[in-house]
Amino acid sequence: MNNSSKCSLNSHLPLELEYKAMRAIKKLNFDFKAAKEERLLQLNELEELRNEAYDSARIYKDKTKKWHDQQILRREFKAGDQVLLFNSRLRLFPGKLKSKWSGPYTVVSNTQFGVVTLRTRNHEEFKVNGQRLKHYLERKQLEE
Repeated sequence: MNNSSKCSLNSHLPLELEYKAMRAIKKLNFDFKAAKEERLLQLNELEELRNEAYDSARIYKDKTKKWHDQQILRREFKAGDQVLLFNSRLRLFPGKLKSKWSGPYTVVSNTQFGVVTLRTRNHEEFKVNGQRLKHYLERKQLEE
């Protein structure tokens, strides 16, 4: 902020507070002490409402985070596993019979933070989020 905008903010703020204070004084028949106590009560109530809103928002965020964390499936991938990759771009071009999963790909490595390195059949490697993967079961594994 430059100095000119600071001055303009400072010049408007006291006038607004002075107007509210004068309105409170008129309401209490020009009794300055009672007006002061009334204004302090209003400010305290406002602070309590703000604190309640803050606590309520924090509780809501905590509950939402807990729910979302419960929905996450923990999947373990080892090097050499066959996996399918969820194709999130398919939603732009919806098709009833198109599969949302591509692959299979071979897992090369993974990190503790969920990043998985995959290898295609052409031996190209790329990294993806582990939440976008699921284990690939071949037909002979399904028949057993």
